[in-house]
Amino acid sequence: MKFAKLAVAAVALAATPALANEQVAAGAVVTGPEGNEVGTIVSVENGQAVLDTGKHKVPLGVEMYGQGEAGPTITVTKLQLDDMMDAQLAEAAAKLDAALVEGAAVVTAEGHPFGTIYTVDNEGMAIVQNDDGIVTLARDSFAVTAEGALMVLYNHADLAANMTPVAEGAEILTPAQARAKQAEMAAGDDAGE
Repeated sequence: MKFAKLAVAAVALAATPALANEQVAAGAVVTGPEGNEVGTIVSVENGQAVLDTGKHKVPLGVEMYGQGEAGPTITVTKLQLDDMMDAQLAEAAAKLDAALVEGAAVVTAEGHPFGTIYTVDNEGMAIVQNDDGIVTLARDSFAVTAEGALMVLYNHADLAANMTPVAEGAEILTPAQARAKQAEMAAGDDAGE
């Protein structure tokens, strides 16, 4: 469940002041400052027009678009917009890598404390543990909030519904760790034959 909406720096995309811009509609081709195609608007909802550059789907406020002779415009090229998104995604990934570690506190999508990271495997699967048990989630189920908290992208009810109770003292393994242990046991069985 992903919902990371990355905003591109408003200063870099300051558009021509627009009154009501009827050109900003799904299917509209957006051009940049040199008249070259930047992408196509794929949806407009709640004041956001999502621009598909072919590499990224970029949510931009409708006020970021200017009016051109052939349709909506923005003040950056496709390459510049893709580079900005690449940089923002790399920064977000680095923050997530730093936050998604054993012992880190986890909050729900509503911002409520949920538990802590028990372990993270080399395949990006993480186990979140609390008093009710564990839940195993993929790395892309997490984000870092503006305040720096590690957030799981699910609400408390959904997480609670997927908890697995764990007996006290039981070994807790991620899927990758369980596969490795099974392979190790199988290799031991083969060696013993």
